[in-house]
Amino acid sequence: MVLGTEWRNITFVKVETDDGLIGYGETRAVNRTDAVLGYLNEITDRYILGSDPFDVERLVQRLFREDYARAGETTMTGLALIELACWDIIGRALDQPVYRLLGGAVRDKVKAYANGWYTVERTPEEFHAAARQVVARGYRGLKFDPFGAGLYELSREEKNKAVALVEAVRDAVGPEADILVEMHGRFNPVTAIDMAHALAPFRPAWYEEPVPPENLPALKKVAEAIAPLGVPVATGERLHTLYEYRELLELQAADVIQPDITHFGGILNTKKLAAWAEAYYVLIAPHNVGGPVSTAAGLHLAACTPNFKILEYFNDFAEPYVREAATGLPEVVDGYFSLPAGPGWGLAVNEDVIREHPRQHIHFNLFTENWHKRKAKME
Repeated sequence: MVLGTEWRNITFVKVETDDGLIGYGETRAVNRTDAVLGYLNEITDRYILGSDPFDVERLVQRLFREDYARAGETTMTGLALIELACWDIIGRALDQPVYRLLGGAVRDKVKAYANGWYTVERTPEEFHAAARQVVARGYRGLKFDPFGAGLYELSREEKNKAVALVEAVRDAVGPEADILVEMHGRFNPVTAIDMAHALAPFRPAWYEEPVPPENLPALKKVAEAIAPLGVPVATGERLHTLYEYRELLELQAADVIQPDITHFGGILNTKKLAAWAEAYYVLIAPHNVGGPVSTAAGLHLAACTPNFKILEYFNDFAEPYVREAATGLPEVVDGYFSLPAGPGWGLAVNEDVIREHPRQHIHFNLFTENWHKRKAKME
């Protein structure tokens, strides 16, 4: 099932057992929905039907290895959709929240930061007003990309504009709130380093994906150059396997990793990565741009993972019906989610809402002007 919005299509998968238990997985596959649906169609008869949902590890390993081709974003997304649904089934069968099956709670609440709030004109005045609304809702952290359509380098005018936007947001939210600066892999190392120094006076909580994801030594170059600023480097939403993270961790090129649970083979795979990262004193803050199921998965991971930092959340600043696609997800109160309650993910998915908002024809391009307004629907 695909729920459509102005800028994202959110794919839900329902897996049903012979005895009537159901489980849900969900993802936002940016500009790749058909690829994911095609992959799911191929693996259903080959691997899924007839499997035991409790044998999650066996199923994941078969999906990863037995098709022989190297697993990338599409494979790891389709795999995650099934893996997440299996955990939902297991939790419902045992009448337990998923996090209690993965080690139990290590915290009582989960810090959140807001994204998607800055769909306004790209001026200091508009960003200031929008940021004030975020903290008025109780958030203590907010993320944004102030760099327009920049790629590799910026003009002096664009650099000055980005600085003015960050300055306006810091003024709006005050000295206590976290400002998380998103770079979306836009820059070559020298530009990333230049912008990191220019924005340092506003005390950002991290710089996210300062360079494209394909060249990790370039990321290390940036991380080493800005380390004296005391601002962490965060990255990882476009790394999709444990093996891709090996070089990142060995280079010690990031302070915070951001795998997307729904593109990384599911919650157990991400839990393994978090444990590995902990050996390097690296924190985990999953990328989360989906709907209620992917957010619930992030909360369950946060509940049982010692080096969890913070969870991204879009849906307080998006179409209301995305939140209505499932009930049971905790609200953000004073900057925090409470832990999920109920078996599995603790959600009741409303398939009628999904059907009422069908898939849209979308091209979401972060390297075009006004992408931040998130009006990506094509005619």
